[in-house]
Amino acid sequence: MLTYLQRFNRSLYVAILSVLVVCLLASYIPGLGFMSAWVTPPVALFLGLAFALLCGQAYPAFNKKVSKKLLQYSVVGLGFGMNLHASLASGGEGMAFTIISVAGTMIVGMLIGVKMLHLNRDTAYLVSSGTAICGGSAIAAVGPVIKARESDMSVALATIFVLNAVALFVFPVLGQWLGMSQQEFGMWAAIAIHDTSSVVGAGATYGEEALQVATTIKLTRALWIIPLALATSFIFKREGRRISIPWFILWFVVAIMLNTYLFAPVPMIGQAISSLARKGLIITMFFIGASLSVDVLKSVGLKPLLQGILLWIVISVGSLAYILM
Repeated sequence: MLTYLQRFNRSLYVAILSVLVVCLLASYIPGLGFMSAWVTPPVALFLGLAFALLCGQAYPAFNKKVSKKLLQYSVVGLGFGMNLHASLASGGEGMAFTIISVAGTMIVGMLIGVKMLHLNRDTAYLVSSGTAICGGSAIAAVGPVIKARESDMSVALATIFVLNAVALFVFPVLGQWLGMSQQEFGMWAAIAIHDTSSVVGAGATYGEEALQVATTIKLTRALWIIPLALATSFIFKREGRRISIPWFILWFVVAIMLNTYLFAPVPMIGQAISSLARKGLIITMFFIGASLSVDVLKSVGLKPLLQGILLWIVISVGSLAYILM
């Protein structure tokens, strides 16, 4: 039986979500475009965060399921706004540093987590994996391979989630302060921000080119989940389970190819799909923010969060120095 406060919180949740959706869709109605001007990824994330921290999680299972699916659909939809040749150029430029940074992040992360902070190996490895590749997706793929406990998985996911929320607000501001170009910021965001959702959100906040560069490099980087999971099985010498492959990356590539070769004569089709995907991404930010409750923050603990922050500083500063050289 729901209490009055729980019913009120759920009603408020639905009301906020409805306002966001209505305002975003109003941009398709002539003369009402101004209604969606204020609805940006950081604003949606902030509204979700404010609700979760003040009211708790209204629909935790719904949030988790829908945010994951909507993010994947939105990323695929963004592919319809990209050109294959430009995307290959962007992805190729960041490939060399991606290989170095993934390996380097895993090594430094384990040194910080195990040697410096004396975390248990599983938690340190999960946080390092999430930082090195693509946040929650990497943790979800590697966790079963090392047979991590549910508590270790939760702590690692919460650590990465907190830092992702911070990144969406901080990185665009730092990029502007440093005078970074769209290309530079897109590459930096893809390498230094953990999860795909925050990478795409930060890129969209910074600009169109930054969004395309960040999305392409980040999804190229996400493919390293597969070799990392295989290497993990060997390193930990445990019989792993089935490796979780992010298939939506394949559909993202298919979308780019369709937009480049099939929809080129009618660009408005790709533009329409991409526009809808951007709106889906903004709603995803609200769902993600609404998942970060006080209980989630309490579950993190100081040492895993400190490992995540120190490792994040190392990869952020290192990648920034490489890009700006």
